[in-house]
Amino acid sequence: MNFLGNLIWLILGGLLTAALYIIAGLLMCVTIIGIPFGYQLIKLGIYALHPFGRDNDFAPGEPGCLSLVFNVLWIVGGWWEAALVHLFFGLLFCVTIVGIPFGLQHFKIAKMSLFPFGMTTRRS
Repeated sequence: MNFLGNLIWLILGGLLTAALYIIAGLLMCVTIIGIPFGYQLIKLGIYALHPFGRDNDFAPGEPGCLSLVFNVLWIVGGWWEAALVHLFFGLLFCVTIVGIPFGLQHFKIAKMSLFPFGMTTRRS
C-alpha cells in the first residue's frame, strides 16, 4: 500500500516538490555558511520523494542547543513559509475522504520543514 501511495504522491506533485527542495538545497550549498541549511533542504527533498511508510521525529537527545539555534535561524530566514504551504495543502487535501492520506503526508512534511535540524526519518 505504501508503494501505491508513494507512486500517486509522485504523480500528483511529490516529484516537483522534491526537485524544488533538492535544487534549493544545492543552491544553498554554494556558500560555506549555507551548507547546513542546504543539507536540510536536500534531506527534505529526499523525504518528499517517498513520505508514505515513513515518519519523522526528533532524534534521541535532540533538539540540542545547536539544533535549536539553527532552527531559529531557519525560521527567521523565511523557511517557515514552506511549512505554511504544506499546512495549506494538507488542509486542502483533507477536505475529501480520498485526499486524507495525502493531507497527512503534507502535515508530516510541514513538521519537518518547520524544524528540520535535529529531525530524523524512520520507517513506520
